[in-house]
Amino acid sequence: MKTMLAFVFCLTSLLAVAQKHPIERTWYNAEKTSKIKIYKAVDGKYYGKIVWLKVPNDPNGKPRTDKENPDENRQQKPLMDLLILTGFALTNDNNVLEGGKVYDPNNGKTYCGKLTLKGNVIDLRGFLCSMSFLGRTSQWTLAE
Repeated sequence: MKTMLAFVFCLTSLLAVAQKHPIERTWYNAEKTSKIKIYKAVDGKYYGKIVWLKVPNDPNGKPRTDKENPDENRQQKPLMDLLILTGFALTNDNNVLEGGKVYDPNNGKTYCGKLTLKGNVIDLRGFLCSMSFLGRTSQWTLAE
């Protein structure tokens, strides 16, 4: 019986891994100054957090923080593990995710966003939520 349960558990685990969306990986930002891990959360939406920084510490040797955040309570939060992509959902096109927000720790601003997966590249479009034509697109590349 234990062998059968172990087999079922392994099979279930393999199926769960096999069903991951191809965007659920680790990506370099356009400047290659950070790596962002994109994952699917329990709410069924996709999120991305910083998991690596080219320059992880400030000049004093302390971990870099979210110093540009307009919320003073968050300015001391480390950049490492900071969520910068939140709430993205798949569209009818399995390679496009929309409806999420993009946080830019370089200026402390949050934008609406769209992610388009193109093989080993993501086109990340960030724009003013009320005016999607006002924004910019950057390309993230696979870091794995």
